[in-house]
Amino acid sequence: MSLDTLNRDDVSVLPDAALCPFHGDKSRAQHRERKTIVLTGASRGIGHATGKLFSDAGWRIITCSRQPFDGGRCPWDSGADNHVQVELSDHRALPRAIALIKERLNGAPLHALINNAGISPKAADGRRLTSLTTPVETWMDVFHVNLLAPILLAQGLLDELKLGSGAIVNVTSIVGSRVHPFAGTAYATSKAALACLTREMAHDYAPHGIRVNAIAPGEIKTDILSPETEALLAPIIPMHRVGTPDEVAKVIFFLCSEAASYVTGAEVPINGGQHV
Repeated sequence: MSLDTLNRDDVSVLPDAALCPFHGDKSRAQHRERKTIVLTGASRGIGHATGKLFSDAGWRIITCSRQPFDGGRCPWDSGADNHVQVELSDHRALPRAIALIKERLNGAPLHALINNAGISPKAADGRRLTSLTTPVETWMDVFHVNLLAPILLAQGLLDELKLGSGAIVNVTSIVGSRVHPFAGTAYATSKAALACLTREMAHDYAPHGIRVNAIAPGEIKTDILSPETEALLAPIIPMHRVGTPDEVAKVIFFLCSEAASYVTGAEVPINGGQHV
């Protein structure tokens, strides 16, 4: 991961401008033009695949999660320096996290904010929590992470997103529009609310040159998807398989690219036709 500005130490690793002035100027220009993404929930699954895809495309990755940076799992460069550890279920911790992100940006534009982090608690015996069984504390934790954190991050980083004519992508879910055999009520309703929020944000942020979209993944092969669940659900999906994190990451990348420059307020289903 690159630094926000070029210092004297950085110059030493660039080609000698006196010997190759055009190449040196090009390297400096590329450094200045490198795009930056803020990504929550990057440690596994969809988030990890998204971080890797953007990193491979040359983007600088600033990550936020409640876990410390794991250099063994995260392949993007300077990851430890660009990681902000924050408990997203505590809204009082968000102002400090936003300040740390701004410090890392150091006045540079932000080109994308991906609100991927989410929690889906289960009962002690592993069953889904229904509207009859979900404790109040669980409702609060789920909505703080899945809905309030995206609101506060977008508000707090508005100036940087304006500078970058940025894109915001909220990760919703197929369970926001239908009852799911495993996902709990609090998780499902928080994702439905996030889909509604995406439309509202698209309207509110458009005058600032910022696009806001959502993706709604269905069954995706991540660490939390058991073989039993995959075997049960794959036959009812028209494509007869679950999706991969890479397939989701590619849609996120499209929504943050110039190819989607006139796309805002959309929620893109990524579920192999499971919703039809």
